[in-house]
Amino acid sequence: MSSVAPKIKIKVETNYLEEQSSAAESKYLFSYTITIINLSDIVVTLKDRHWIITDSNGEKSEVRGPGVVGETPTIEPNTAYQYSSGTVLETPVGFMEGSYGMSSAQGEAFKAVIPTFRLAVPGILQ
Repeated sequence: MSSVAPKIKIKVETNYLEEQSSAAESKYLFSYTITIINLSDIVVTLKDRHWIITDSNGEKSEVRGPGVVGETPTIEPNTAYQYSSGTVLETPVGFMEGSYGMSSAQGEAFKAVIPTFRLAVPGILQ
């Protein structure tokens, strides 16, 4: 791992998918759009992802895999890559966090931390 990782900023927007959810079945669907911004002056490639998804019962699930949405994007300096995906929770509130395994054009591996973000049915948290 590189001790000086390129500067990567990660922004997240979430959306509750009410029409695909069912409180009676304890099934709450959320979509999220991630924007990965390369603020460094080197080219980076996203190689893999690691998610920790926690519902409000404290149940955790982990997801690991190559790339995101079937891609391993290369992100040029001062540009961004955006994708959307989704998850299902058994509770109306939960959290996601994790990291992207990335590499620089020089082959140095590093992690880009995905800050914790909340998934919540609108109006449930007052």
